Amino acid sequence: MIPRELLAALRRIEITTRHLATEKLVGSYGSVFKGQGLAFQEVRQYQPGDDVRSIDWNVSARMRETYVKIFVEEREMTVMLLVDLSRSQQFGTRVAKKARLAAEVAALCAFSAIKNNDRVGLILNTDQIEKIVPPKKGQKHVMRVVREILGAEPQHHGTNLAIALQTLTRVARRRSVAFLISDFFDTGWERALALASARHDVIPLMLVDPRDEELVDVGLATFEDLESGESVIVDTSSPAVRRHYAATMRRLNTQSIATFRKLGLDHCVMRTDRTYVEPLRDLFARRARRIHR
Repeated sequence: MIPRELLAALRRIEITTRHLATEKLVGSYGSVFKGQGLAFQEVRQYQPGDDVRSIDWNVSARMRETYVKIFVEEREMTVMLLVDLSRSQQFGTRVAKKARLAAEVAALCAFSAIKNNDRVGLILNTDQIEKIVPPKKGQKHVMRVVREILGAEPQHHGTNLAIALQTLTRVARRRSVAFLISDFFDTGWERALALASARHDVIPLMLVDPRDEELVDVGLATFEDLESGESVIVDTSSPAVRRHYAATMRRLNTQSIATFRKLGLDHCVMRTDRTYVEPLRDLFARRARRIHR
């Protein structure tokens, strides 16, 4: 039995993201994400201008005329959603928590995929793999994927992005488009990302909350690490403390983005205090410009 609150949240996300996928992103998505390559369609007689490398010599010998093989682009793809469910995803100080933002972004990517007849799969992780949903097609399947994200009750609290990327490499046999959705509050994932991106089209989507970037002056305050449970008292009235915090967080984000760029990966930053549609549309536009150069 699905709780009423979860059903209501699913319905809201379905209405919002299906509309956005149809009206805002489906054209961009289809133009920048390609299928597996070329699929054989038919053999027909040679026509002036045909590439001689496409001649089917066996058929030509039998028919005593020249025939060529015709190929078409294989449009169908597999889209994998790798969603970080660690406790830091429960943080959010503005419109929504990161976990809710992750669910909506994943739903939007999934609805865009099924509009193009692609398969959608899911890997949920903390510091362990929490759930794997094999890729399938159809709106009913997409709603199951979103329900798994929204209704997840992780058994662990930490973050291990490397294990999610290693799992992608193990379970996705064909080259896939993989959206990696996380705040990237983790270390040691760079090599796993490099190995996964050598086989798949990995697209990191970084989730950011304004309070990830700066502290507000509220005097003495107790801060708890959502993943370890450890707490510490911080004097937020100190300018030096606030500067140190901002510099540390800026360095972490800058290092992650530098890794994405070093590996040549398309990526975008999504914030809990702003719309996520524009960053995705900008991402697709950047890919389109590169593809059509």
